[in-house]
Formats: sequence, C-alpha cells, structure tokens
Amino acid sequence: MALVLGDPVRHAARRTAGLALGGASAFAELGFLLVAVPALAVPPLRERVFGAAGAIAGFERRRIEGYLGQAGAEGCTGHRAVQYLGVRWVVGGLGAGVLLLVLLGAVSAVIMVAQVLAGGAPGSFDVADGLDWYDPFTFVLFGTLLVFLTVQGLIGVAELDRRLARHFFGPTARELLRRRVSELTVSRADVVAAVDEERRRIERDLHDGVQQRLVALGVLLGRAARASGRTGAGAPVDDLLRQAHEETGRALLDLREVAWRIHPVALDSGGLHPALEALAETAGVPVRLVYSLAERPPGAVEVPAYFVACEAVTNANKHAAATRIDLEVSRTGSAVVVRVGDDGVGGADPAGSGLSGLARRVAAVDGVFTVDSPPGGPTVVTAELPCG
Repeated sequence: MALVLGDPVRHAARRTAGLALGGASAFAELGFLLVAVPALAVPPLRERVFGAAGAIAGFERRRIEGYLGQAGAEGCTGHRAVQYLGVRWVVGGLGAGVLLLVLLGAVSAVIMVAQVLAGGAPGSFDVADGLDWYDPFTFVLFGTLLVFLTVQGLIGVAELDRRLARHFFGPTARELLRRRVSELTVSRADVVAAVDEERRRIERDLHDGVQQRLVALGVLLGRAARASGRTGAGAPVDDLLRQAHEETGRALLDLREVAWRIHPVALDSGGLHPALEALAETAGVPVRLVYSLAERPPGAVEVPAYFVACEAVTNANKHAAATRIDLEVSRTGSAVVVRVGDDGVGGADPAGSGLSGLARRVAAVDGVFTVDSPPGGPTVVTAELPCG
C-alpha cells in the first residue's frame, strides 16, 4: 500500500520541483533576452548569442526530460533557440506564479487553522468574535476548491511546457517534408525491387515447373501415340495415358500456384478472414487463428496481410520444425497488425529472399515489418499495415 501511495507522491513532487526550477530559470531567461535581443543587431556578437541561447535551451530540454517527461528528440539552436526562449520565459513565469499562489495558500491555511484553534473566527485572532456554525463548512469548501484549481494550474503549466519543447525541439515542417520525400524515395525503390524479384520468381516457376511438366506431358503423349500404332500395346498405352493425365493435373496445380503469387483469388471470394481460415486448414501444422477485425480492410491492406501470413506460415512449416503456429490479425489505432508466431527452432534470417520480399511488400504501403527469431526460437513475424 505504501508503494502504491508513494509513487504518485514522488511523481507529483518531481513535477513540482521541475516547475519550480523552470520558474526560476524563466527570470534568468528574461534577463538574457533583454541583453541578447539588442546584441543580435551586432554581427560579431550574433554567434555568441546563438551559442548561449542554444546552451540555455539545452538546459531546458534536460530539465523537461528529467522532471516533466519526454521533450523533442532534436536540438534547438540559432534563431530557433532564441524564439523558444522568447516564449518559454512566459510559460516559466506562469508556473512560478502558480507555485507562489500555492505557497500563499498554504501559509494562509496555516494561519486560519491557528486562528480557529485559538478560538476565533478565520481571519481574526480575537476570541470574542467567536466561530460561526458555517465557518468550518466555508473553510473546507473554499479550501478544496482552491486546492483543485492550483493542482489543475500546475498540470496545465507542465503540459504547456512539454508541448512547447516538443514544438521547438522537434523537426521543422521542412525537415519533416525532407524526411518524407526520402522515405518515399526508398519505398519506391523497394517497390521496384519487389516487382522485379516477383517477376523473376514467376519466370523461374514457369520455366522450372509448368514448362518442365508440359514437356514431360508431350513426351508421354508421344510415347502413347507411338505405342498405339503397335499391335498388342493396349496395356502400355493405358499406362502412358494415365501418367499423362496425372502430369496434366500437376501442371494445373503449378499454374494455380503461379497465378496465386500474382494475386490470391481467395481474397476476391470472401476477403481476408475466409482466406486465412483456408490457409490455417491446409497449413500442415496446427494453426490457431485469432481474427478480431470488425470490418473488412481495403484491398491494398488485405493483399500484403495475406502474403505475410502465408509466407510466415509456410516458413514455419518448412524450415522451423514448428509444432504450433499462432496467427493473429487485429487493429491497433489506424493500423492492421498481422502477427505470426511459432514454437520452432528460430534463427530466421530477415535478409533472406522470402522475408526481405515481405518487408518490401509491407514498406510499399508505408507499413512496418519486424522479425524476432532468436536461435532456439520462438519466431514472431509482425507486420503493421496502415489502414487510413
């Protein structure tokens, strides 16, 4: 119980100390600005002013991260640091004012309690004044209201201080645009590489699978035709025709496999959920499917989600020696999350052809793809696909 009560008290004390430190630094920052802003008009002093402003801004960032929570992830220098200090001292002064009111309220409460204990009414030490029956209720009511307002004021100043830091210490709009362009450039290159790799895979499947089976089918039919011209060759002809029929079935299966790699037809018939149910039934390993999406996601999300699940299940079945696979599809915020875990031997290489291809598929829709597969297992493959 002491731990449960102690943690919020320590948290509140830490934030109060951070606000007190920020209130004291606000007056120093105001003094710095009064000297630094006119000095900016002198070119030789400009770099020194910017350096000092950056150092003070760095102190404020460390204070916020140490006492109030996370600040921006980047530095603040030059004109931006001066601008930050120009706004920060106002917020710090507001925090100092709230803390001063808290102190005055605490002193006033002590004085009033002393007056009541002396037998007088709050606001008077004269015992003859007496204590009216409504004075305790008024004292408690207004005291509770003032405590609530001061606490809300402290919380508001702390949040304002954090937001101000995140704005100035975070990336600018131009920097965000530059990063986005860089991400799109990399994503476009990954899409092109994924398409080229998929084309090569389809070509290999056609050349090594379907083409070879069709050649074998032609050979069998040729042998059957030659055998049918000889007398008494009914049994060999029947056997060759049976083999040709079986080879035709294998060629059709290969063609379906190639067509599936281009676009899984199972998604068109019922969507992602039925397609994953069919995948779980034919996996060859027990698969526990947990599908918690309330509505069907768009096609741009369904296709990579299905490929991630199918490739991960296939890898667990073929390479991981898994005895159980957990397949979960859920929604976290605005993203569809596909998570495939198995109890296999682990050691999956994210740079391998299969997993790297999945990573590029996911990156093509601005998703996040991760593989956690330590030696000895277990392996967890996760894809977060934005679904705006």
